[in-house]
Amino acid sequence: MYLIGIAGGSASGKTTFIRELHRQFNDQEICVISQDHYYKPLSEQVADENGEINFDDPNGIDFGRLKRDIRALKRGKKVDIVEYTFNNPNKFPQPLTFHPAPVVIVEGLFIYTDEQLGKLFDLKLYIEADLDVMLQRRMERDTKERGMNKQQVHYQWENHVLPSYERFLLPYREHVDMVILNNTHFKESLKVVVNHIGSVMENAQ
Repeated sequence: MYLIGIAGGSASGKTTFIRELHRQFNDQEICVISQDHYYKPLSEQVADENGEINFDDPNGIDFGRLKRDIRALKRGKKVDIVEYTFNNPNKFPQPLTFHPAPVVIVEGLFIYTDEQLGKLFDLKLYIEADLDVMLQRRMERDTKERGMNKQQVHYQWENHVLPSYERFLLPYREHVDMVILNNTHFKESLKVVVNHIGSVMENAQ
């Protein structure tokens, strides 16, 4: 099993990149796991000085469970989990099943902050965009998909997202195998990654 990590700032385009990447292969070739499904219960999340839950803190992620599931996939076992819905009252969590595959992609904000998890990756990617671009994307996403208002989005951005970005993301940018710029598009970078995965699969046969 070849394990790829994809990290990057909030709304940098990780999900879009992975969606386009996944289209180049079938489900028997690639398995995609999101760190977001491994958030701890609300009662175990970190709150800021105003009592607001800070979802942009790696302490809120159950890395132990994530690592166990990755190791299970390596042993050829499927993994069953429950979808994380970001506490959206209009969305009912769905069961998810991860199946073993030659290539497994793990994406998320903090996947490189856990030292043991970081050592498992065969390839580390980092997607970045300018801060103003990420804020605009996050504003559109969170107001439309997560039922938040603009004031809530700005509060999280200033008090949670930016401090976390500077502390838990930027330091790891210098230690990845490839940085993908995504202010407007990532077409060329996508081709490079697709070709690399294709070579990995050919060599594994």
